[in-house]
Amino acid sequence: MREIDELRPLTAGRLLELWQACREAGDPLERVLLCNGRILSECCFAQGKRVYGDEAEALADLTGRQMERLLRRLAEGGGSEDRRPQAGTVNPEFDAARFAALWRE
Repeated sequence: MREIDELRPLTAGRLLELWQACREAGDPLERVLLCNGRILSECCFAQGKRVYGDEAEALADLTGRQMERLLRRLAEGGGSEDRRPQAGTVNPEFDAARFAALWRE
């Protein structure tokens, strides 16, 4: 696995665009791998530069388990390997209690 020091989460709109671009793949497993490869190619950074040029590079470099681990980190908010929030990635207006209450509904 290449060096990755930051994961930059995508907007919901960009995730939707990536999913729509992958839905043409007939096989469900192929569709998921392609989409996840595309997501990771856009989210993985090292020293401020993208690690992967496209999904093919990400798929050629990462195992399924590594992809899952990176995607889980993205789902949890991304950030650097040490989990400290990066400047500009934390929303000061975020209300964790309200989010938890909505999640339970």
